[in-house]
Amino acid sequence: MNAPAICSRYRLTEIYATLETMLRLLFAFFFLLLPLAEIACFILVGRRIGLMPTLGLVVLSGVAGIVLMRIQGFGVLARIRQSGRQGRAPGKELLDAAMILIAGILFIIPGFLTDIVGLALFLPPVRTFLWNRLMRNMVVVDIGNMQGGTRPQTGPDRTIDLDRDDFHRDGRP
Repeated sequence: MNAPAICSRYRLTEIYATLETMLRLLFAFFFLLLPLAEIACFILVGRRIGLMPTLGLVVLSGVAGIVLMRIQGFGVLARIRQSGRQGRAPGKELLDAAMILIAGILFIIPGFLTDIVGLALFLPPVRTFLWNRLMRNMVVVDIGNMQGGTRPQTGPDRTIDLDRDDFHRDGRP
């Protein structure tokens, strides 16, 4: 191995360590900044509408989050079952379920900023937008239609071409 390769590998390791440290600091900053921003929102809303209506809104948003999560969650579960019956991979439905769960958690957390983000995640157009953004950067590979424990089909429609170097039995017949 030559000196420039060692140097560049060390440099990449150093860059990864720096990025990891920055992400940790970003998360710590986020978790410190979010409560402060929520407190500021409580103060602003409390000044505008009063203490009791503000507390009522916080409790009401928690209850609304639970109800919305339950209603939309059952809908997503039905869509997951339907895509399974049709033999499709339920990728979008599973992401919808995850976003609905996150939205419900954000609604349960007291605060107006988390409620706004949670409300956005409950809206199907926002979830579709996030799905489309995510799918730009991912490749989904479907390994076949596996239904009810059946084995994959072999035959002229499903041929796997291997070279001698690609396959060995490890002593088994």
